[in-house]
Amino acid sequence: MNVKILVAAHKNYTMPTDHELYLPIFVGKALHPDVNHTFQGDNTGDNISAKNPHFNELTAIYWAWKNLDADAIGLVHYRRYLSLHHAKDLNTILTKADVDNLLAHHDIILPKKRHYYIETNFSHYVHAHHEEPLDLARDIIKTDYPTYLAAFDTMMQRRSAHMFNMFVMKKPAFDAYCAWVFDILFKVEKQLDITNYDTYETRVYGFISERLLDVWLEVNRQYSTTEVNFVYMERQNWFVKGGKFIARKFVGRKAGR
Repeated sequence: MNVKILVAAHKNYTMPTDHELYLPIFVGKALHPDVNHTFQGDNTGDNISAKNPHFNELTAIYWAWKNLDADAIGLVHYRRYLSLHHAKDLNTILTKADVDNLLAHHDIILPKKRHYYIETNFSHYVHAHHEEPLDLARDIIKTDYPTYLAAFDTMMQRRSAHMFNMFVMKKPAFDAYCAWVFDILFKVEKQLDITNYDTYETRVYGFISERLLDVWLEVNRQYSTTEVNFVYMERQNWFVKGGKFIARKFVGRKAGR
């Protein structure tokens, strides 16, 4: 099976050595034409590379959807990978043999869900971001994709989600998901005024999409899924991270930036 897992990056960084499976891609390349790197750019063919400050890694996903010929397509990040192990080591991330074995029995590979425990997905989002874009997404789903509305509301009340726009999907599932999610996001983009959003919040469409993946999965249960470990390759300060989470919950969106 021809599988390509994009590794989204915005700078030069150590990459996996399995070039058959992993394809490093420089996101937002249209905005940085003079950056010296050896990665595939997301600015060739049909692309939305220039939207990267607002769509994050979705510019890589869009590029793959429109330009990449493969039996299965996935995305990870230069510091975040999928693995059957827990080690912070590029030598233990998913291999071609791992992916082939998993896709022999499933249509979609996902990272294990992130659990919030004291937060719902909705409250977690609105404590960290503006609520309006999420409400707009719901309105669009209600009007254009009404069969997804119950799944959206259910997902918003859950306390866990598959995050970071990381996955590996067989091409039929990938094509169906991209057609759905980009249609919604582009419609939100047309209606949303982000003029007064700060730089972080203008990444809004990437943030929304993270909440939409599970909505799509909930409805499209004909595609079988499996979960593997999510590995963040760098050290994290959990004391600081936890403090920001608490601050956002009890003080509000602007806390803990």
